[in-house]
Amino acid sequence: MTGDGARRARGGEDPRRRTGRIGEEHAAVLLEARGAVVISRNWRCPVGELDLVVLDPAGRLRFVEVRARTGTGYGSPAESVTGKKRRRLRLLATHWLAEHPGRWRQVCFDVVGVDLADPSRPRLELFEDVM
Repeated sequence: MTGDGARRARGGEDPRRRTGRIGEEHAAVLLEARGAVVISRNWRCPVGELDLVVLDPAGRLRFVEVRARTGTGYGSPAESVTGKKRRRLRLLATHWLAEHPGRWRQVCFDVVGVDLADPSRPRLELFEDVM
């Protein structure tokens, strides 16, 4: 067995998933410290997954893409959100809204970049209203 199957067979967690999970936790803490309430975390549908859906203090619904990296060899975490990923986020948001009808004051899309190069001192960047 190789790859993900071998890691799971040994009881370990895929390093990329672990990095993502840690990044999402840091992002949720940041947003909650700013007064947001996490409504959904890792919400899935046939199209894909939304990392975080939060309601901010002003009543805006925010779809948050979290990009975590352990280094900058491939650019900053936020730079990894491509046009294709933005289109998918809009589609995912449409599915989430259909499943969670409500009177949302405004819908926004944010990105939180989490640099975990030094895990003891993660660096977070919040980019609001990116789409």
